Amino acid sequence: MRLPDARFNEPAARERFARRAETLAAPQVVAAFQRDGAVCLRGMLTPSEVARLARGIDANLAAPSPRAIVASRPGDPGHFIEDFCNWAGEAACSADYRATAIDTALPEVAARLMRSATVRLYHDHMLTKEPGTTTPTPWHQDQPYYNIDGMHNVSFWIPVDAVRRESTLEFLAGSHRGPWLMPRTFMNHQARWFPEGSLAELPEIEARRAELPILGWALEPGDVVAFHMLTLHAAGGVEGSCRRRVFSLRYLGDDVTHAPRRWKTSPDFPGLADELPAGAPMRHALFPLLVGGDEGRP
Repeated sequence: MRLPDARFNEPAARERFARRAETLAAPQVVAAFQRDGAVCLRGMLTPSEVARLARGIDANLAAPSPRAIVASRPGDPGHFIEDFCNWAGEAACSADYRATAIDTALPEVAARLMRSATVRLYHDHMLTKEPGTTTPTPWHQDQPYYNIDGMHNVSFWIPVDAVRRESTLEFLAGSHRGPWLMPRTFMNHQARWFPEGSLAELPEIEARRAELPILGWALEPGDVVAFHMLTLHAAGGVEGSCRRRVFSLRYLGDDVTHAPRRWKTSPDFPGLADELPAGAPMRHALFPLLVGGDEGRP
């Protein structure tokens, strides 16, 4: 797969990103990620990188893809919309998303956090809550919704607006160590993925907040939160005139393999099971190799 406007393979760019990654993902940060399953990276993106990403999100909001989902109910205050897998396309947002995913220090930071020799881009995910949106994002793990197995993974939650502590993403520290929990639809809590009873149910968290190790950070544009795809997380709504435009990027490391499901995953990769068998490494043009050997590099 050819990636227009991607400069990641240029040695000078790679060197610059690697130097930034050494500072951003210092050993104590990596240790915290491995221990807690979530860390805050202050000043991860430069102002120009934030501006470029904000431009892409606005273009995406103006023309959502067919994969977009409105995650708030009709009649709810505000508006919550999500969209997926736009980095490789030709939409107005694609070049800015692609540049964020590839032409920043994010892949090198991902390698360090995962302690992985290789990094592949998995997918992108835009999440925007407009002012006054009260719809919360309930507690959940991400990985059970996906078509992958393996512990070498990381998601970056990247706001382009300031995020108050009460509206930020929260995490239950250490929950990435397991077990897998039943994924349910956010609107009506149905088990549309794994069969009922096949996975443990979500523990009570809100009623026990005072006794649990819950992490969360107020954020400014440029700050990024990194978390493991099995870390339990949730987020509140946004109040008043606050807007919360967020872009999330998912990366995969050495031990991740394809896990085809009998159901539609979120996001879905139609036809992938015909090309990539169960248990195979994620060596496919949909998931370009950004750090590591040359095989599969875009």
